[in-house]
Amino acid sequence: MENVLPRYKRPLTSIDDPTNKVEYWDVAIDAFDEKDFKKSIIAVINYMNPKLLEDKNIDGDVEIVQMQGSAEIHVKITEKQFSVKAPFLKITDQTNKIALLRKVAEVNFSPLSLAQIQLEKDELWFEYEMPIELSQPHKVYDIIRNVCVYADDYDDMFIAKYKASFYKEPEYTPLSTSEKEEVWQQITTVFEDYKNYTQFFKDKRWDDFQWDNLAISMLKISNMPYVHGKLRSDLIEYIGNLFNADIDFNFRVDKCVNFMKKLTEKPQEEIMKNVYHAEQFISLRWRSSAQIITDRLKHNLERVQQYEKEESNFNLSYYLQFNLLKLIYDYNLEDHYKKAIEDVLEEVAGLSPTDAAPKLSKVFHALQSGSINNKKESKGFFSKLFS
Repeated sequence: MENVLPRYKRPLTSIDDPTNKVEYWDVAIDAFDEKDFKKSIIAVINYMNPKLLEDKNIDGDVEIVQMQGSAEIHVKITEKQFSVKAPFLKITDQTNKIALLRKVAEVNFSPLSLAQIQLEKDELWFEYEMPIELSQPHKVYDIIRNVCVYADDYDDMFIAKYKASFYKEPEYTPLSTSEKEEVWQQITTVFEDYKNYTQFFKDKRWDDFQWDNLAISMLKISNMPYVHGKLRSDLIEYIGNLFNADIDFNFRVDKCVNFMKKLTEKPQEEIMKNVYHAEQFISLRWRSSAQIITDRLKHNLERVQQYEKEESNFNLSYYLQFNLLKLIYDYNLEDHYKKAIEDVLEEVAGLSPTDAAPKLSKVFHALQSGSINNKKESKGFFSKLFS
């Protein structure tokens, strides 16, 4: 096999993928400091997804009901209270109730922090309520994100494991025929490259690079905004484990190898049932800003500089590939950041590490230094880097 970088094709745009409007964050902070708590909360919501309050009267009480994938999120803002609720699951005669409620109690300790899952008759609800004067913007953002992420993640998982049922049948928008064909081609390309590079690293006896191969492959699929359901939940679990340095390295790799083996052997129909457009209250990725990205990449700077000094293009090109993909996975990036990353990943696909590493490195340093911080200047940014 020729020593070139794996293929990359940026995902299609999802019809309901919210983008942060960063200008609202300062409004939220300033309003809270001025004790205009309702204005602060509304600014946080506009920061997360400005479509949610379009054409809404915000003079009195504000109520929002919006789907987050298969979960229905309820937010209410009054002059005195802020609350978030999400009907989660129904318990039926077929449900393994004891096992389900034991797992719910575990989830209420961790990963949930403030919001909790409550049992109301035979229904499970995520709930949190607080006085409006305690609604600090970071807290509001984290509570809403917490409920959105885990309500959407755990319903599919708990239905499969404990035979609960949806509180409300989810409403999805299927991909068009042409979109399905393109997405399936993208997924099979990832599978083919994963298998080919697995064999390549095995033949070279470069066993440690199997971690890179796994990370790059799983991140590519998970970064497709139309991947939902059990497939998305599984990818989140295995990606989390793969990047968890507290778990033994070989154990992490072995578990993910087994997962990818099963995934690549699944029939098209089973995989594609998890692929569709879904409404969202908030992006499941963390909020971002130029400073947040700069601070994040500081942790990678020393390793990048080391590989550059050693002219270790192979190590550098793989290290930067998975780190740039992880930025998209972790953060709701502004369009000019995301475009710079996707442009360079497409550009280096199929290139040798010697040719690819300098291109990846230039984009990394531009992101890390914060020089990609003006949307108006971002047009043609990638071409300017290499002109």
